Amino acid sequence: MAPDSPLLLAAVILVSALHMGYLARRVGWSRMAHKILPPAVTGPPEFERTFRAHQNCVEFYPMFLVLLWTCSTFFSELAAVVGGLVYMVARQMYFNGYVKSTKKRLPGFYLTLAVMLTLALLALTGILRGILHKYFHIHL
Repeated sequence: MAPDSPLLLAAVILVSALHMGYLARRVGWSRMAHKILPPAVTGPPEFERTFRAHQNCVEFYPMFLVLLWTCSTFFSELAAVVGGLVYMVARQMYFNGYVKSTKKRLPGFYLTLAVMLTLALLALTGILRGILHKYFHIHL
């Protein structure tokens, strides 16, 4: 294994994939509790909120992975790893809040947005720094 392998990044990506699986399982448990068979996606409000919370997490996941990888590659693996861990906490806060009430999802949602914006800005900083270095020989 190369000494510069992104082991921490790989660990966070693996944990995030397992976390997504756990959230999917929560939808399954809610289906069983409310006796809702697939492919139905409607039912009692608690089930619909659980289903929607998971769907939102699925919708955000590709953006998260792109930002995580780009931040790690062009800015800092450690910064990306910290961002990835905070992202998972934010998504869990969002999910748990949404299951209880649509209004209770907001703290986790806002934290998610803050993490994603931070990862995007760090990635952009790293990319711009790389462009300046490679093409203009400006070292920042």
